Amino acid sequence: MSLLHCDVRREPLEELSRFRGEFYSCLTARSDALFELADAVLCHDGPVRSLVELSLVGEHRRGHGGLYAAVARGRVDADRMRQAFASVPLPRAVDGRLVLAVDVTCWLRPDAHTSPERILCHTYGRGKDQHIPVPGWPYSIVCALESGRSSWTAPLDALRLAPGEDTATVTARQLRELIERLITAGQWKVGDPEVLVIADAGYDAPRLAHLLRDLPVQVLARMRSDRVLRRPAPQRQPHTMGRPPRHGGEFVFGQPDTWGTPDTETVTDTRLYGTARARSWDRLHPKLTHRSSWAAADGTLPIVEGTVIRLDIDHLPSGATPKPVWLWWSGTDATEADTDRLWQAYLRRFDIEHTFRLFKQTLGWTCPKVRTPQAADRWTWLILAAYTQLRLARPLAADRHRPWEKPTSSDRLTPARVRRDFRHIRPNTACPAQAPKPTRPGPGRPPGRKNTRPTPRHDVHTPRTTGTAASRKAKPPTPRPRRTG
Repeated sequence: MSLLHCDVRREPLEELSRFRGEFYSCLTARSDALFELADAVLCHDGPVRSLVELSLVGEHRRGHGGLYAAVARGRVDADRMRQAFASVPLPRAVDGRLVLAVDVTCWLRPDAHTSPERILCHTYGRGKDQHIPVPGWPYSIVCALESGRSSWTAPLDALRLAPGEDTATVTARQLRELIERLITAGQWKVGDPEVLVIADAGYDAPRLAHLLRDLPVQVLARMRSDRVLRRPAPQRQPHTMGRPPRHGGEFVFGQPDTWGTPDTETVTDTRLYGTARARSWDRLHPKLTHRSSWAAADGTLPIVEGTVIRLDIDHLPSGATPKPVWLWWSGTDATEADTDRLWQAYLRRFDIEHTFRLFKQTLGWTCPKVRTPQAADRWTWLILAAYTQLRLARPLAADRHRPWEKPTSSDRLTPARVRRDFRHIRPNTACPAQAPKPTRPGPGRPPGRKNTRPTPRHDVHTPRTTGTAASRKAKPPTPRPRRTG
């Protein structure tokens, strides 16, 4: 191996070793077993199907009993783990901006009747045009996005949603703490472009932007196509009686005659979607009411202005009929360059779906049948740490393709391809876990004696509904646009 090649590999190898040492320091109880369990996830041949099979991996030197005990009774310093994620090199956009994507993914546990704090989670794709609620543990995960065509992301935080919590409030608190950690770690400095947070239509973008208004953050989120926003209030004429209006005319997404002339309009030729036409309208805001998440607001409700972007494309890669995409950006006075940058950044949000699929189908995030939500949190941190090691080992991995697969250059390897070579990278990195000590298994319950302490069963928490049964009427056959934010 040439000296130049060794110098190129030295820096990523040192960064990977540093993170592995910091990851080991975050494990405060049964650290050796938990650390080797994460290595077993990375070095296992093929997808992880069950937890006990990881005890057969050579990198895991302990028995299956110690493996289960580590997941059930180990401890992870979550705050220090979050600091470790914020300190590693992060991907950035073309202009050097940090782009964060936030979304909720669910660990479904429909048959875990003895597991507490389960919530009804909405699932998609389990039937034709059906959204079926399934009990499980929802997790809010924040990832840093890359630019260009890639399935890589950088997971930075994971937070399990407890029953009864407001998603917008919890997400705002999670993002606030994450931004503060990134600033402390030197990932953002004064003079850098503001951090762009991208979310899907399930989030209340104006409320999220209002809660984060004191941070260097911009919010970009998709809106439903039945929304109604308001224009700025017209100037008050002299000698006009009465209270001045706070809202202008309506901007109805479903009625083109209310749009008016767009402030910007761009047309771009794309490889996957054909011609992409983006139009934007400046300074639009929702008309808020003292209901739902704004019910606790004191005094006058705020006016949260932003820019609305409508994206129209020619076709989809799947062949389905494309629908227009409505985006809301917390900034104002958008230029044509801003409009193109924003809708292209939103398309990168779907990279987080590739990360969720890798967590569940390859790394086995939802495979263990753990009982307590604390054990689920512990296993979640191990999966995030394992994926971060894959990302740091990306410059070190070689293509170990199957005979029927096409070769891929080292700079185009997917996370699953890098995982195939991690077993060969691991011996060159720091491995702080100590060798296991010889032990013998405990006696267990004596034969013939039954368990006298049955495990308690827990009900599934359902979302609270507002209003009486008489006020909750059936939806009208003709959909009406929403009049509030």
